[in-house]
Amino acid sequence: MSILGLHHITLVSAHAQRSVDFYTKVLGMRLVKQTVNFDDPGSYHLYFGDATGSPGSVVTFFEWPQAPRGHPGIGGTHHFALAVADNDALLKWKRRLTDLGLTVDGPFDRHYFTSIYFNDPDGVIIEIATMGPGWTVDEAPDAIGTAFRAPPEAMLVSNRDAARIAALTWPEPVPAITPDMALCRGMHHITAIGSDIERTHSFFGELLGMRRVKMTSNFDDPTSAHWYWGVGEGRPGTLITYFERDPMKRPRVRMGAGQIHHFALAVADEASQLAWRERLIAAGLRVSPVMDRIYFKSIYTQDPDGHVVELATLGPGFAIDEPAGSLGSSLKLPPWLEQNRGDIEQVLKPLAASTVVAEPS
Repeated sequence: MSILGLHHITLVSAHAQRSVDFYTKVLGMRLVKQTVNFDDPGSYHLYFGDATGSPGSVVTFFEWPQAPRGHPGIGGTHHFALAVADNDALLKWKRRLTDLGLTVDGPFDRHYFTSIYFNDPDGVIIEIATMGPGWTVDEAPDAIGTAFRAPPEAMLVSNRDAARIAALTWPEPVPAITPDMALCRGMHHITAIGSDIERTHSFFGELLGMRRVKMTSNFDDPTSAHWYWGVGEGRPGTLITYFERDPMKRPRVRMGAGQIHHFALAVADEASQLAWRERLIAAGLRVSPVMDRIYFKSIYTQDPDGHVVELATLGPGFAIDEPAGSLGSSLKLPPWLEQNRGDIEQVLKPLAASTVVAEPS
């Protein structure tokens, strides 16, 4: 019984078609499922990911039409990161996004990886991060996460050189997503906000059994803690990180468009999930019953600051109700909602779901 890594992240969108256009046409992700929010079937639930929507690659959206803009805060998520192999791919993304009119911050040296930041149309903060160099640049492999490691001062100074950073980009236009840029590696990490980093460690490190792979501080605010937890050696795709914020100075999250509703960690199967449910209940946490999400089974609990955390099974996957080659091409409903298809389709505006997915090199 163990956490296997990230499963998916679910955000709030105010406009489904706009999200489809951005995540497929701009970022080249595949729309792998058009369905509805099973708890609110009058609204879309859209899933984007790699070619098959493999766990760890999936970014999903609840559509809350005309929802006001939310704001990150304690008990919520600050941003999520997608992975690319190296710095060349990162610079190509910067050039592509800036040529499309987006504001891009970075690249910034985060010591363990390099990354850029931008916003989707709802204001979601998205990071694209390189796979390395990894956690062993300042700690031995068998000792990662066991001692505080302050960000190198020279790196902090370099990251404040706005003119130098602005000049770092790919020298030529990147009108199409090249194979080395393809976001097929899935998520790199998810970063949330808590009020007590030690208490957060008790949840992820001790209760969920994830490995703390780095204790450092926020590179943009070195007075606050930034810790990372992962699986095994802490490979990208398994990483949850938290900023520690003072609840007397920082507000709680305001849910709305552009905010992350919840994130999900992957567990192997239903038997493992039930064992986790019993463990969480025994620890005094509130845990939902097992929920049938058709493409996986889910339970929900909360971290110590109230952030919704889901544990989701690896399977059965998105090809259970449509062929792999046509994933995301039509509206799919769970069996118990099929009798209401006519009413649901009258409420939902049909989507145009084109994509520009690139294959990895």
